[in-house]
Amino acid sequence: MKRFSIASLSAFALIATVPFFNQVPGIANIWESTSAVAQSNNKQPQLELRLEAKKQVIAQDQQGKQIKTWESLQGQATVKPGDVLQYTLIGKNKSDKPIKNLTLNQPIPQAMVYVLKSVKTDNNAKITYSIDNQRTFVENPTIKVTRNGKEETEPAPANAYTHIRLQISSVPGKATVKATYETQVR
Repeated sequence: MKRFSIASLSAFALIATVPFFNQVPGIANIWESTSAVAQSNNKQPQLELRLEAKKQVIAQDQQGKQIKTWESLQGQATVKPGDVLQYTLIGKNKSDKPIKNLTLNQPIPQAMVYVLKSVKTDNNAKITYSIDNQRTFVENPTIKVTRNGKEETEPAPANAYTHIRLQISSVPGKATVKATYETQVR
C-alpha cells in the first residue's frame, strides 16, 4: 500500500497550479475535498479551486455482468495497486468579472499512472501534457526509441506522463469550469 496526502492549492497572477499529493510509504490517506481561492495582488478576479477524488468500484449484477461505479474518497481511504482513481477539478469564478488566460497544471503523482485519453472538460480548454516534469507541454507527447540501431519516435507510454495542463481562454463571472481525469495506482 502507499500513502498519499494532498498538497496545497496555490496560485500566482491567475496561473493556478494544483499539486495533488506526495508519495509516502504506508497506508493510503486520500484527502478530503478541499478548496482554495486564487487571486492576484492587483484585485483581479478570484478563482476558487476544489479537488475531488473517487475510486472505481467494479461489481457484478445478478446476470454476472460487470458494473462500474465511482465511490467518493474522503478522509482516510485505502487504495491498492491497480485501483483506478478519478479526479475532478472544479474552478469557480467568485467575481462578476471574467478571468482571462487561466492555466491549471495538474501533477500525476509518482505512485500513479495517467489513464490515457481520460481528460474530460466542460469548456473549451486546451489540454496538453508533460513527460519532463513541466519543462515542456505538448498535445501528444512522444519519446525516441532505438530499434535495430535506428532511432524512431513513438507516442509516450502512459507511465511517462508527469503533468496535465488545462488552458482556458476565459472563465465568465460567476461561472464554474470542471475537468475530470483518471489515474491508476502503480
